[in-house]
Amino acid sequence: MSLVIISGLSGSGKTIALHTLEDTGFYCIDNLPIGLLDSFASEVRGQYLTSGNKAAVSIDARNRPEQLDRFSEIVAALKNGETNCKILFLQANDSTLLKRFSETRRKHPLSDANLPLADAIREERKLLAPIAACADLLIDTSHTNIHQLRDLVRECLGVNNDVEFSLLLRSFGFKHGIPADADFVFDARCLPNPHWQANLRNLTGHDKDVIMFLEREPLVQEFYTHLEQFLSTWAPRFKADNRSYLNIAIGCTGGQHRSVYLVNRLAKSLGTLAADAIVRHRELE
Repeated sequence: MSLVIISGLSGSGKTIALHTLEDTGFYCIDNLPIGLLDSFASEVRGQYLTSGNKAAVSIDARNRPEQLDRFSEIVAALKNGETNCKILFLQANDSTLLKRFSETRRKHPLSDANLPLADAIREERKLLAPIAACADLLIDTSHTNIHQLRDLVRECLGVNNDVEFSLLLRSFGFKHGIPADADFVFDARCLPNPHWQANLRNLTGHDKDVIMFLEREPLVQEFYTHLEQFLSTWAPRFKADNRSYLNIAIGCTGGQHRSVYLVNRLAKSLGTLAADAIVRHRELE
């Protein structure tokens, strides 16, 4: 099995690194006690909890000092066994860490009434020195933002940069309410409405006669073209920004004709953007 151990100074980005690996298929545990490393590796090997048997854990300075001192011994035993183990250590300079804690107003795990933040940072460096000394990979995050750190973690560990992306295309009727979880909502009520054609009223956007009616309307085709151009341009940008899903809702008055037609047509052109393109017609379900 492959095990990545993430450690480093509080505020250096351990949580971001762990979430990055989780998004690429690793089974992740936050703040695992060092003494449980061997048992954890054995459990993952035995249960095959993830595809590819990949796992990652984060370890911080809240472990007992004697456990931190034994870190190299414990990791050596893992590497001599059946575990392909890599250690990633994150650090940043003191001024950056002080600034980050000041901005987030979070408490440093070692600070208290008798230990100011600056002293807690220095103490943490000492406690984590045994882990830093064993690190296979070292990243200084003093001048990196969240997106740059994610890319660095993937690059350093050689993990797949393609996050699985799900695209949900959903039709709905405005008279029944707007979907609360939609990322984008588009309003098709300005388009010619098949409802006012007596022979089309009881049909839906799935039916050939409704499709033919809408495809004869220049305004419908112009609306679709602009919508398809917008989504095909910007959906890949959300995917590239490590977004795992995008929820697109298209509405008309009743959710029977125009929105159904548009969603079905978009699904055919945008389906290649997502590993899992999902179509839902709320009012028809």
